[in-house]
Amino acid sequence: MTATTGKPLTGRKVLLIMCSAFAVIIGVNLTLAYKAVSTFPGLETKNSYVSSQTFDANRAAQEALNWDVAAFVEAGQLRLSIMQDGVPVVVDIQSAVLGRATNVAQDQTPVLAFDGQHYVAPVSLAKGNWNLRLVALAEDGTTFQQRIIVRTQE
Repeated sequence: MTATTGKPLTGRKVLLIMCSAFAVIIGVNLTLAYKAVSTFPGLETKNSYVSSQTFDANRAAQEALNWDVAAFVEAGQLRLSIMQDGVPVVVDIQSAVLGRATNVAQDQTPVLAFDGQHYVAPVSLAKGNWNLRLVALAEDGTTFQQRIIVRTQE
């Protein structure tokens, strides 16, 4: 029996292997961190302290409206339902942005029109979860702001 001769494993080779492994791990982590930060808008409000000063009063005013709000997509149409005691409510929609929760690249601004029951707008959405960020003005002047989850199966 003869042993095969190979180069001995030295401290220098072990150090090179370890440094290479850590360089790959650190490189991948930095790449993933950069991608995560560069694609997520992360901004919910410009100044959270100022917004927090009126948060409770705004929430109480919205809850006093007693609106049931839902949104869904059906046959390429976004349907926004705003009901009060089972009756459709006519509101002044200030803004509506439909987009993904983690990315603003696919954001859409649907032009919603009231059809007597729902606010409708044509949309083209891929399958998955979407958010409708809605700002509407009630007849009494109350500002209604809500993020509504819209799930698509198409």
